[in-house]
Amino acid sequence: MRQPQRGFTILEVMIVITIAAFIMASAMPSVGAWMRNTRIRTAAESISIGLQQARNEAVRRNQPVGFYLVSETDTTAMSDACALSASSGGWVVSLASPAGKCATNRDTFIAARPAGNVSGGLSVTSVDSAASAATSISFNGYGQVTGANAIACVRVRNTADTTARGLNISVNAGGQVRMCDPAVGSSDPRACPAECT
Repeated sequence: MRQPQRGFTILEVMIVITIAAFIMASAMPSVGAWMRNTRIRTAAESISIGLQQARNEAVRRNQPVGFYLVSETDTTAMSDACALSASSGGWVVSLASPAGKCATNRDTFIAARPAGNVSGGLSVTSVDSAASAATSISFNGYGQVTGANAIACVRVRNTADTTARGLNISVNAGGQVRMCDPAVGSSDPRACPAECT
């Protein structure tokens, strides 16, 4: 009586490897795009969270609280070399301007986040309602935006790949913070308001 064969032939193994290679090759561009879009979304969510935290703290404390975009030489930690910047992903929620004192003047700080991965291939641009560069926004005790030249829109893009999807964060005069997609039509609920396109 003859024993049945066990295992695979070399031809069967080669066919499986070839099929797996084709599947991997077709999935690689999708994985790369997904990773770029994830980095953009993470940076946009970080800024959105900071804006919402500033607004919530202003209401909770019933006093003005500011959100400041700050540039850092070190993308992983805050230092006194920080400066207000309309093109940075680092931010500070504070009762007073953090410019030049992001490490030592922590008495007025509520929250802070260095730029992190924003510096690696992502760009952040913030503008006011007149499309001029803006570095900060202040919320009053009612959660409304106060002051001139306040941030109205923050744009997050991938500088290395212009085909990657960008995201915007809009802030209206009432203080509502909303993440939106500039690539969708105006009838889509994800669409950005006119001042943030």
